[in-house]
Amino acid sequence: MRADFYLIAKPRFAGQPLLLVCELCRKANDAGLATLVLARDSAQAEELDDLLWSFNPDAFIPHQIAGSDEDEEEAVVLIAAPGQEAGAPRPLVINLRDAAWMQPCDRVLEVVPDDSSAREPLRERWRQYKAAGYALSKHDM
Repeated sequence: MRADFYLIAKPRFAGQPLLLVCELCRKANDAGLATLVLARDSAQAEELDDLLWSFNPDAFIPHQIAGSDEDEEEAVVLIAAPGQEAGAPRPLVINLRDAAWMQPCDRVLEVVPDDSSAREPLRERWRQYKAAGYALSKHDM
């Protein structure tokens, strides 16, 4: 298993970190990877759902919020707020929550905001993934 940490540094993403999540979803869609996005709460899930429709007029990413339709297995990107059933395991997980994702998947992506107070908990997650044997990498965005 692998964990990738995406550190937001560019102004484009610093003001709206969910744009980076949209780009990661676009890349996953282009690669044909079924993706689970773990939203922090229902409001963030709704915001991401809306943003995936509008962030890039040339990109269509089949997505939906977990539990909103019976056809969610057909959506390349499934967005789940806490308490929503995430369905069958997916190979790629984008984790926006406060805890490390230690459930089955091939790769987990962690988005690191451009905020020093938010980075310390993510350093702890790095240590958790490392202790669990994940291959780790960091990307400056």
